[in-house]
This record gives sequence, structure tokens and C-alpha cells, in this order.
Amino acid sequence: MTDGLLINAAITAVMMLTLSGVAARIRDVSFIDAVWGAGMAVLAIASWLQLGNPGARAGLIAGMAAIWGFRLGLHLFTRWRAHGEDPRYARMLGKAKEQGRYGRAALTVVFGPQAVLLFLTCLPAQLGVLASGDPAPIGPLAWAGAALWLVGMTFETVGDAQLKAFRADPANKGKVLDTGLWRYTRHPNYFGDTCAWWGIWLAAADAGWTVAALSVIGPLFLTFTLTRWSGKPLLEKGLMKTRPGYAEYVARTSGFFPLPPRRP
Repeated sequence: MTDGLLINAAITAVMMLTLSGVAARIRDVSFIDAVWGAGMAVLAIASWLQLGNPGARAGLIAGMAAIWGFRLGLHLFTRWRAHGEDPRYARMLGKAKEQGRYGRAALTVVFGPQAVLLFLTCLPAQLGVLASGDPAPIGPLAWAGAALWLVGMTFETVGDAQLKAFRADPANKGKVLDTGLWRYTRHPNYFGDTCAWWGIWLAAADAGWTVAALSVIGPLFLTFTLTRWSGKPLLEKGLMKTRPGYAEYVARTSGFFPLPPRRP
């Protein structure tokens, strides 16, 4: 497994160095969000390709990670193409752009750190696949993981589709989406991402508790960043200031786990 991880680390480094060069040329790093998902799909597939005779569990784990990653990557890439530079990254690298050191900042501030975090978050898929050469049947933990992954994929796919349709209607400009899955959780996409990666981790744990212990940092970090760091807190901080009615929505709607709306 160690050799496989070293190969994947090299793939990650080359991928991020190349894409940071693209970002420096177009002077926009915002597509890194799309790379986050697609990059994990690439590492899962790279792990599978390294097995001379992959077992069924390897195919399941690689498939779950690839479907999740490429769906998210395509969704975020098309959103970036439609809306342009993300204001968060514009603020983060604005001074570097003015001072003519955008390329260096893109690598050291965005793509470098993201490479490390992407690699660590993807450990359940990498180790789960690398430890699942033939014979490696799909055991009970792996099936439970697949079921949890399916719940997550449903939430994030449906939630993203509902939000996209809501935003596409000019009549909804400045309004708060509080129907569909968004009636039960303020972040069905974040909840879905979390379920998907805990599901992948469970499937990896089917290979043994050594794999489970070494890779649990992945879903733990993802859950932390979505609920406590750069996901939910930053997004809601901005919406509370700019979106009328959002405070009332927060008061009645669960922040993460889907629950019936609270009564006023």
C-alpha cells in the first residue's frame, strides 16, 4: 500500500502544479473547487489501476469515489464557468494579483494546501482500494457503506438540482430556498457529501481495522470543514448579512441533519 500511496502523491503533486500554472495564466483559481472532487476520483481510479487483479470490494470503493467525485467536479466546474471568479478567492488573492505575484500565491496559498488536504481526505478510497486485491469480496461493512453512500449521493444530487432550478427562476432573486430537501436541512449538499465519505470509509473498513484507523482522518476532516470551518459557517455568515429572511430560515430549519422544521 505504501508504494501505491507514493504513486498517488506524485500524481497529486503533478496535477496541482499543472493546474496552478493554468490558474496563473487565467488569473483565477476558482476552479479549484471542481478539482477537489474530480481529483479524489482520479486518485481512486489510480489506486484501482495499480492492482494487478482487483477484487470486488476494490471496484465498489473506486466506483463510489469516482461517481461522487466526477459528479461534484462537473457540477462545480459548470457553476464556475457560468458565474466566473469566486469572490472568496478574489479577496484571498486580490493583493497578490495587484503586486504581480499571482502565480506564486496561487500555488502556495491555494493549490499547495489543497493538494495535501485532498490527498488526506481521499485516504479511505485510496487505502480501501489498495487493500482490496483479489480475493476481496464485498462484506457486510462494505454493503453498509454503499447504502450510506447512496443516501449521501441522493441528498447532494437532489439538493444541488433543486438549488439550481431555484436560482434559474428570476422571480426567486433575493429569496431563500426553503422547499424540497432545503425545508429539512439548510445544507442537503453538505450532509450528502458527509454521508458519501463516511460510506466510503465504512467500505474501506471492510478491508480491516488497520485501514479504517489510518483512513478515518478523511471523513473526520471533511465533516469538520463542512460543518465548522470553510463550509457552513462562512456561507451562513454571508447569507445572514445579505439575504432577507435568512435568519428566520435558520431559526426554523436544521443546520445539518435533516429534521422536520421547528415551529415558530
